[in-house]
Amino acid sequence: MPGDLKDGRMVIVGASLAGLRAAEALREEGFTGSLTVVGDEPHPPYDRPPLSKQVLLGQATADTTGLPTRRDPDADWRLGVRATGVDLLAKQVLLESGESLPYDRLLIATGTRARPWPNPEEATLDGVFTLRTREDAGGLARRLAAGPERVLVIGGGFTGSEIASACRERGLEVTVAERGPAPLVGALGGTLGKLAAAMQRNHGVDLRTGVTVTALRGNGSFTGAELSDGSRVEADVCVVALGAVRNVEWLAESGLAAGPRGIACDAGCRAFNMYGIVTDDVFVAGDVSRFPHPLFGYQMLSLEHWGNAVEQAGVAAHNMLNPGPLQRPHLTVPSFWSTQFGLNIKSVGVPTYSDHVIIAQGSLEARRLAMVYGYQGRVTAAVTVDMAKSLDYYRHLIETAAPFPPPPGAQDRAIAADIPIPSDVPDPKGLSHGPTVAVTGYLPDRRLTLVQPG
Repeated sequence: MPGDLKDGRMVIVGASLAGLRAAEALREEGFTGSLTVVGDEPHPPYDRPPLSKQVLLGQATADTTGLPTRRDPDADWRLGVRATGVDLLAKQVLLESGESLPYDRLLIATGTRARPWPNPEEATLDGVFTLRTREDAGGLARRLAAGPERVLVIGGGFTGSEIASACRERGLEVTVAERGPAPLVGALGGTLGKLAAAMQRNHGVDLRTGVTVTALRGNGSFTGAELSDGSRVEADVCVVALGAVRNVEWLAESGLAAGPRGIACDAGCRAFNMYGIVTDDVFVAGDVSRFPHPLFGYQMLSLEHWGNAVEQAGVAAHNMLNPGPLQRPHLTVPSFWSTQFGLNIKSVGVPTYSDHVIIAQGSLEARRLAMVYGYQGRVTAAVTVDMAKSLDYYRHLIETAAPFPPPPGAQDRAIAADIPIPSDVPDPKGLSHGPTVAVTGYLPDRRLTLVQPG
């Protein structure tokens, strides 16, 4: 940026949680130049987690999920406008309208979209939904409020499980079809996947695992689906929860390192070009980014977490305004939460980056526990079920590269390390839900071993 870094032209593509927080942070850091935010949805930035929870339960409407602003970012908002490319040499963002936006610094925060049902004809049947936008949530909530006879949820990841939970809370019959061995298994491993499966069935969910949906049926309106085991599910609403697609197609000709896993960047959120060379003026934040993390072997992490979007936006904004020696890295330990079937599940670290797990507190039987994950003798993650107060302690163990199994005081029973119980994390290719943290570099041993407390 010529002259003072506090003045100039900033463009943010993505009127998202990350985009909004970055715009606010730029102003908080003293940026006084022009700031333009481009977003393809017609709405100002809004919060997505309530869409699969409060909105589906009828406790809130989709149009009340706008994000609160910490301060007015004094931006030129271009909403309902799609970006179609970036010219790195001319330093311009190209818009669908044919207009070009010049920039001195560019932040890409285009996030993800719901993975659609692969058969377009079946996907357009009345009663078939995905859940990502305000419109999606509003339409699905209205359909659930009308009292369908049965809802089919395709995919047992966090979004699919939360939708199924909301349906049961509304008293609706629901079937969940998951290609893998259990719900949530891709994110949390087989042991907690078994607990998730038991909870769903205990709450009356018709859970079908190890099956795929081969066809959606209906004449104009959805009436049911055929499964790979030859069975058929009669239902009048279908929610396709097959994970997310990163919004990178618009960058295909840009020369940036953009692909199905997102846009690769360094730990300072600076985007790589297609040759692996870091750019000085293009930054990435939120779900669309892939970045290396020193606590996890410098693996490229690809996260779909609310907290990561906020933290990364702050780092990106700081580095957009400051020269190299003053730039700071994005080192926040990943964390996320989910509430479903009466359970409060919280995670810190990267559960898939592990070779052993141990139940450090509580038990599967009590449905209240803290499970700690380790890789090559070091703590790398922890997941709590209805035991969230323990999480800060385990975060500290991860940040300090504490030894695994965790030291005395980190668990409420002695370890009998000679009684390992296998707990495989399956290959994501075999799941209909993806992990909320994807390790996109070298993946360590996928075979988790549960060290059973004595």
